Amino acid sequence: MKIAIEGCMHGDLDNVYATLLHLQEVERTKIDLLICCGDFQAVRNEKDLESLSVPPKYRSMNSFWKYYSGEKVAPFPTIFIGGNHEASNYLWELYYGGWAAPDIYFLGFAGVVKFGGIRIGGISGIYKSRDYRSGHFERAPYNNSDIKSIYHVREYDVHKLMQIEEPVDIFVSHDWPLGITDHGNWKDLVRDKPYFQKEIEERSLGSKAAAELLEKLKPPYWFSAHLHCKFAALVQHQDGGQLTKFLALDKCIPRRKFLQIIEVESGPGPYEIEYDEEWLAITRRFNSIFPLTKMPMNFGGVEFEMEECRNWIKSRLKSRGSSKPFEFVRTVPCYNSSQTLANHSFSGHIHNPQTESLLEFLEVEYLLDKSGPTHSQSPASGSVDYDSEDGPIEEDADEIQLPEEEEEEEDDVKM
Repeated sequence: MKIAIEGCMHGDLDNVYATLLHLQEVERTKIDLLICCGDFQAVRNEKDLESLSVPPKYRSMNSFWKYYSGEKVAPFPTIFIGGNHEASNYLWELYYGGWAAPDIYFLGFAGVVKFGGIRIGGISGIYKSRDYRSGHFERAPYNNSDIKSIYHVREYDVHKLMQIEEPVDIFVSHDWPLGITDHGNWKDLVRDKPYFQKEIEERSLGSKAAAELLEKLKPPYWFSAHLHCKFAALVQHQDGGQLTKFLALDKCIPRRKFLQIIEVESGPGPYEIEYDEEWLAITRRFNSIFPLTKMPMNFGGVEFEMEECRNWIKSRLKSRGSSKPFEFVRTVPCYNSSQTLANHSFSGHIHNPQTESLLEFLEVEYLLDKSGPTHSQSPASGSVDYDSEDGPIEEDADEIQLPEEEEEEEDDVKM
């Protein structure tokens, strides 16, 4: 099975897909799956732009809406996680994972799926210690503070991933695991990105949560993005001699290393995205303590009988007759360049039928529209410092378009 890995998408699906189709033709190969490491920007219409954490002057529809509307069809099954520049209102509809568009699957704020027998896991967002222990307190429509915190990784989602016992083949995070630079050529990295040196020396470059997951899961492959450069590392785990090949990739712009092709052993198929039994069991067990406020989580009272949960899930899937995710459903109108959406449209939370169907299947409560005691407060000035915590937005915005002739990384497609 050949899997394409892409760094930061920034909504530029047209050019990424065109590049891969050209690569297939030139290399006379077949790509079975595309995985994107965040900043996907699943923007369906102008209203979604209001939940995109970038300065308003840099908000652009880009090309995802064409796949959401059905105007275009993804040429490859696509799996993505969220980063720190996302249409957060839409991803919250699909918190547990689901089809963002036909053949384009969001892995959820945390999740695991199977594809042709390969287990693929991931965690969305970036790590910020001040919000890590909080619950998911943000609710649409987001204020200026919420729009900058909703994508911060939460301990609850990491804790669920830490319950995984069966091997995961590929794991995806947006920011890098803390300390990963110890396992690669960090001197070359600093030569290209000198402002990383201080963080590397202070051991603050990367995510503590991702580092914990790397140590626990030990997947053969781990892919990230976020820092807009390519960096490879090889992690030798202490127990059992297991190895993790780590690779971070760039954003989709010319002459940058944003794509990689890997080949992994897999079964005969079918090559399609399917629910993962163990992850469904974990989701069912922990949904009752879904944190909805800023209060720190306490996991002490949670008992987890995996065998019992797995047997229940197995029985439910057998009764359903399929382990495929529930079908894609459009929940808002698509972008139309000749029309403007009314300002009052879709300002609150929308129940996505995919999410409702999954929770009904798991026989758990729908909690995504429940609120904590209060909304978080906006900054006193009413403005947002977009750049201070999450990197140079200007660099993202003004370089995002590829020229009409897609540029390939011909020397960079095997791993």
